[in-house]
Amino acid sequence: MPILQGTSGVQSVGRALDVLEAMATAGGFISVTELADKAELPVPTIHRLIRTLVGRGYVRQLPSRHYALGPRLIRLGDCATQLIGAWSHPHLSELVARTGETANMAVLDGDMAVYVAQVPSPHPMRMFTEVGGRVFLHCTGVGKALLLQLPDASIRALLARCTMPSYTENSVRDTDALVADLQRSRQRGYAIDEGEQELGVRCFSVPVPGAPTPTAISISGPATRVTIESANEVVPHLQRVASMLSAEFRREAIP
Repeated sequence: MPILQGTSGVQSVGRALDVLEAMATAGGFISVTELADKAELPVPTIHRLIRTLVGRGYVRQLPSRHYALGPRLIRLGDCATQLIGAWSHPHLSELVARTGETANMAVLDGDMAVYVAQVPSPHPMRMFTEVGGRVFLHCTGVGKALLLQLPDASIRALLARCTMPSYTENSVRDTDALVADLQRSRQRGYAIDEGEQELGVRCFSVPVPGAPTPTAISISGPATRVTIESANEVVPHLQRVASMLSAEFRREAIP
């Protein structure tokens, strides 16, 4: 994992961020030895960084002597979510104007997807998901589009850590079936939720390439309006907006 170069202060900041990112990649908690291996830093350096992060509330020590991400990160995450929602709103609004259906943005958060932005459909009958809501990956359009950005080995490891609840008769029930579904999604360039979380609802979703964390956008609505045939019209709009959002992320990343 690369470390920022420059003054010792900048290097220390870079190393602290590497530690936090390594913890997040590991699922939020990890041992010092594992952390040193993933961050490619000596154990004494990890101890010094961890002591500072624990003192500031960004990391906490567990009874098992492992370390976990701390509660002070919640405020930062909430603020970042609000900002992402604000600058993505015009792009999602364009999707709604083009398709007439609810537009969503979600990011990978541990082993689940969390919605960070939504613009609702103008139709009286429409889909609604609360921003900040967490959903399973295997049975949602955004969840599948997030999984599309991971290698199969990582997908299987993730699914081995969590359950795959069955919400409807259409829900995917095992890992092999989901991996096969994702392979079909990669070939066609988008993911589909065929009433797998809620009967009568269909969702098309695509990844947002180049985002700092796996990100996806989607259009969802009643299956009577969001037909399989409508993918020919809806998906190009999704892909174009995903490219625009990707460009926004790149601009945000430029110092």
